[in-house]
Amino acid sequence: MRLKPRIGIPLWRAPAGERFRHYEESVSQAGGEPVRLPPGQGLAGMHGLLITGGVDVDPALYGQPRHPRTQPPNRERDRHELSLLHEALRRGIPILGICRGHQLLNVALGGRLLQHVEGHEAEEGGASSWHLVMLTEGLLSALYGTQSLLVNSRHHQAVPIEGLAPGLRPLALSPDGLVEAMQLEGHPWAVGVQWHPERPEMRAGEAHAAPLFRAFVAACATVAEDVGLPPP
Repeated sequence: MRLKPRIGIPLWRAPAGERFRHYEESVSQAGGEPVRLPPGQGLAGMHGLLITGGVDVDPALYGQPRHPRTQPPNRERDRHELSLLHEALRRGIPILGICRGHQLLNVALGGRLLQHVEGHEAEEGGASSWHLVMLTEGLLSALYGTQSLLVNSRHHQAVPIEGLAPGLRPLALSPDGLVEAMQLEGHPWAVGVQWHPERPEMRAGEAHAAPLFRAFVAACATVAEDVGLPPP
């Protein structure tokens, strides 16, 4: 019987237009057990870490003053999620970063962000905007069997190619050259994506969300097997 890995998700108030349960549903549908991690809780008993979208990362963490369009930081959240990321990196626990989580992974490893970009934000009324991303050779192109994906877009900050942290390699680029997905070399499984695969509009067609979450949960299941987690 396939093991059901426990995947920690730091618990914070979801921004307007988003739902925390969408992340949990995506993990569950892929065969994992989502576990909410309140502030102060570590990764004991977890086999994976999912960092969700949300408020802008504090630019002081990458040595920049705050841009006028950058949101006021939630420093407690930054501290908690950075602590979890560093624990997962140290222990070789699989990581999936989504939107803010993608950006925070880059910052945690010494990279920087563009604090405001045009053309990637949600539309008026809250609907996602959409654009193509070009997949480089690697995990995502192998998962999806294609060189491009149409993805949703709900962000105003981004990872620039020149600000990519050491050890991270691009898996997808936007038409304007921003890093839309990346993977940490030398780690068992650490991936960030700038889009929102957990949202219903991405999950409805299965093609975009399911392969990514299944690959993440499968990597977490390997960790669960290694530590002897009993089957459900």
